[in-house]
Amino acid sequence: MFRTFLAAVVLLVMTAAAPAQYSLKETGNAPPKEVPEAIRKLLSERSAQLLHKGTVLCEVWFRKEVPGKATPQQLKSGLSYREIPETTLLAVLRVVGPITDYRKQKIKPGVYTLRLGYQPQDGDHMGTAPHAEFLLAVPADKEKDAAPMDPKELQSLSLRASGTAHPAVFLLFPGDGAEAQPKLVDKGEGHQAVLQKIDVIVDGQKAPLGIALTLVGVSSAA
Repeated sequence: MFRTFLAAVVLLVMTAAAPAQYSLKETGNAPPKEVPEAIRKLLSERSAQLLHKGTVLCEVWFRKEVPGKATPQQLKSGLSYREIPETTLLAVLRVVGPITDYRKQKIKPGVYTLRLGYQPQDGDHMGTAPHAEFLLAVPADKEKDAAPMDPKELQSLSLRASGTAHPAVFLLFPGDGAEAQPKLVDKGEGHQAVLQKIDVIVDGQKAPLGIALTLVGVSSAA
């Protein structure tokens, strides 16, 4: 009995001491030169690196500020993704190691812009995600600037990132609890999201918005 108890204690200690499978590291890496200067100058000078067992998988640079549209009441109660115009460029992603999007599509190493998109409200997408807001990846060499575009154009360009008949999509969770420094948060069911606060500019006024970008985890329908 003592031997069994001792083995259990050792196992517990080993489990507690085991490094987390995924971790996040903030760096001073400059935004990638693969994106046009018109986009690069909008990005934070610091990035968030996602690591798996100490190996970098990808790196994200969020925009310092994004334009928004909101009522005074919305500003007072707190902004959501819906106060950001669809197709707005929110971040840039550098893929280094093996990662997939929310549909379990493999994303090749390279640099991509991430633009806001909404899941279609139709029967084909019901129950495939807990939230309807996503960031769609676009290869950096397909971008000229951060100007909004037609949603259909965004979806078409994102096919170049996925290499399939469906855009490359990364799920957004509500960004509650976001701070200026990025952190990795566990959203349950295998979802890991990088959480960070950015500024939204509404009629010249700054308001905070938390972004929770899922970098690990896939749809149950994938």
